Amino acid sequence: MNSIKLLNISKSVLKHIVIYALAFITLAPFVWMILTSLKDMSEIFVYPPQWFPSEFRFDNYTKAFEAAPFGRYYFNSIFVAVAVTIGQLVTCSMAAFAFARLQFPGRNILFYLFLGTMMIPYNVTMIPSFLVLYWLGWIDTYYALIVPGLASAFGTFLLRQFFITIPKELEEAAYIDGATKLQVLRTIIVPLAKPALATLAIFTFMGVFNDFIWALIVINSEDMQTVQLGLAIFRDRYLTQWDLLMAGSVTAVLPILVVFFFAQKYFIQGITLSGLKE
Repeated sequence: MNSIKLLNISKSVLKHIVIYALAFITLAPFVWMILTSLKDMSEIFVYPPQWFPSEFRFDNYTKAFEAAPFGRYYFNSIFVAVAVTIGQLVTCSMAAFAFARLQFPGRNILFYLFLGTMMIPYNVTMIPSFLVLYWLGWIDTYYALIVPGLASAFGTFLLRQFFITIPKELEEAAYIDGATKLQVLRTIIVPLAKPALATLAIFTFMGVFNDFIWALIVINSEDMQTVQLGLAIFRDRYLTQWDLLMAGSVTAVLPILVVFFFAQKYFIQGITLSGLKE
């Protein structure tokens, strides 16, 4: 018994060592970014590398925000990310409900065709999308940053797969009480699908907030620039201000951390369905 107990303890210790090692590997780049943002420019590329600065330069953050109107950039990025996230939650929920519950001719074929759009490379659709926005006169506007991302094949697929797991008995009871399909979606399906909706919200917010290529293509004026475009101000042809760039990068990560902090509980939240099963 003692040998078995000792073996189990050894396995537990080894497992925790591996977990902590992987956690360190994951967090090391973020810790390095934060410490680099507090260094003087002369200390960043010293050899051998030093983790901690000789003097913490908190004024790097002040200089970074004085170098460009980052307040405006953050407003643009957060506004666009929130708008696209809300739009995808609405459109993907409705599309997923249609593909998961509604019966209409060609439903499966249409779903597979819609899902097949995920295989089309982003570079292929970039120019046609730009031309459409140019003809509409939306270049250098919020419409160009928001409207193309209001629908998502990935989001529809994710929610559709989750909606299928919800027992139909709950919907049938609502239909008997006279509820419409939209009411069923709003009052039954959506509340039960909070984990999937939170996952989609985090993925969408992160993707839109960190997007650089599309914003670079459709935005021309400084007032419409996002945070990712604003960080490029610290990169010149011959010199990169790494201390200020790291300071700006640290602040650019904060909104994503806030969103993840408030939505993370839905990743592990279970769904109680009173013992009902398909």
